[in-house]
Amino acid sequence: MSDAVRIGLIGATGLIGAGVMAQCVGREDVRLTGIARRETQLPRGIQMELFVADPANWGDVIEAVRPTAIICAVGTTWKKAGADEAAFRAVDRDLVMDTARTAQRLGVARFVHVSSVGADPHARAFYLRVKGETERELAKVGFARLDILRPGLLRGTRAEEDRRPAERLGIAAAPLANLLLHGRLRQYRGIKAEIVAQAALALAKRAARGRFVHDNDAIRAAARTLPQLGREAL
Repeated sequence: MSDAVRIGLIGATGLIGAGVMAQCVGREDVRLTGIARRETQLPRGIQMELFVADPANWGDVIEAVRPTAIICAVGTTWKKAGADEAAFRAVDRDLVMDTARTAQRLGVARFVHVSSVGADPHARAFYLRVKGETERELAKVGFARLDILRPGLLRGTRAEEDRRPAERLGIAAAPLANLLLHGRLRQYRGIKAEIVAQAALALAKRAARGRFVHDNDAIRAAARTLPQLGREAL
């Protein structure tokens, strides 16, 4: 494990976080540490640590672990935020930015952030505007490498307490909708959370410097570069 890349996972309790952990089972090229606000069930057979702490103390965990890269999959929903704009921004922008700035100050070189298709700081939709604001601010932090993932509708099974009715309807319609989305609209197609997790892990292992934004097609391409440990390739 001496040559393994140390990766910190922020947002281990969510759909993408769970996917990243699942992809790390049996891997010898990654040393994963999860950082979360609450406990979550770890995949069977995984070798990792999960630190449960108040976000105000996440910097202490990052300083102790000293990861080379961080995968940030933290986020909330409009419902969980109580339909309050300030509460939503407090998680999807402020918490992400506080974590990113702390990580960069502590020497973390790479940051992989899971955003959303359509993210734009000038978007009319509040959700997409906040996502865009976060992307814009992340670009100013100064990481040696910054990867921003903009997946379409995430397809996967969420924890019971995180079920989202509108999202479930979208997932059910995704196979048909995907057939109708071509050209520039391909970026809005549904995509499996497992693929996004694979891409995030593959990108966290890359050392080339720069800022990169990945749509659905680029996410799939990145995911295919992750060794599959005997599992079928995508």
